Amino acid sequence: MTQNEQETALLHLGAALRQENYHHITVTPATHARVNARKCNEWAADLNGVFGWSRPFRAGIMPAHLLELMRKAGIVVACEGGWRSTLRASTLNGHLYFHSAWPTDPADAVFFGPDTYRYLDALFDYLQANHPAIRRAVDIGCGAGPGAVELALRLPDAQVLAVDINDAALRLTRVNASLADARIEVLYSDLLADVDGSIDLVISNPPYMLDPATRAYRHGGGTLGAGLSQDIISASLQRLGPGGTLLLYTGSAIVEGEDRFLLAARGMLQGKCSWSYREIDPDVFGEELDTEAYREADRIAAVLLCATLPA
Repeated sequence: MTQNEQETALLHLGAALRQENYHHITVTPATHARVNARKCNEWAADLNGVFGWSRPFRAGIMPAHLLELMRKAGIVVACEGGWRSTLRASTLNGHLYFHSAWPTDPADAVFFGPDTYRYLDALFDYLQANHPAIRRAVDIGCGAGPGAVELALRLPDAQVLAVDINDAALRLTRVNASLADARIEVLYSDLLADVDGSIDLVISNPPYMLDPATRAYRHGGGTLGAGLSQDIISASLQRLGPGGTLLLYTGSAIVEGEDRFLLAARGMLQGKCSWSYREIDPDVFGEELDTEAYREADRIAAVLLCATLPA
């Protein structure tokens, strides 16, 4: 099967799952592991177990037409006693999004999780409160595409670009946008390097952890994972037009009560634009505090930075 044929099959699979009233909210990796470790959850008993919880499944669980679509899409692999899906499907705001199966070990894994829901809530709140005039918007590090898709559905007259350096993410974004009937442009770009012209709005939910495996979807680099977020601030300040806004949902390690990312962001933004900053969740990925990288951190907070250039 060609890549186009696989994407078409995946699109048909997504449509079929919607017809089955499929619904799944994706949890943190730690919660996912705990739930799947229960004895009764060793094997999938329904579509939610197959596509939501990434459990192996046996013959008879998957309707024949769905299994055939999985094969055509290239997302089913054999395992001892049955099969597994290499993708998950999550629901958000009534739309279905394909993303990587749990556990997300591959280097090109495509992330979707609780941060995604918080990120989109923050985006919706911003759009409702500000009613910005946006002609051109970019979602940096689009992943499975929910930011770009949901933005395009709310701004049908705007040009919305979804960019990433992960080809697997770009493929899934194309499929997920089609499933939602969202008009977006999907392209490879390292930050904004391959995007031409002025931009009215940049949104991003980048990786913000220090990952020993340096997986692209998770590793933020720099000091305590904030490197990529700082790079996004720098790139956005250079490319946003007058009155343009950066909406950045990211994470910050708090060390001895001090928000290290906030200190860095203040130095980059002060005197250049108006900006606000707040904690969305004071304590995420608490299990990371047991690792060497975060041995001095008090907590990891999910934060929202909104910076707007003068008009």
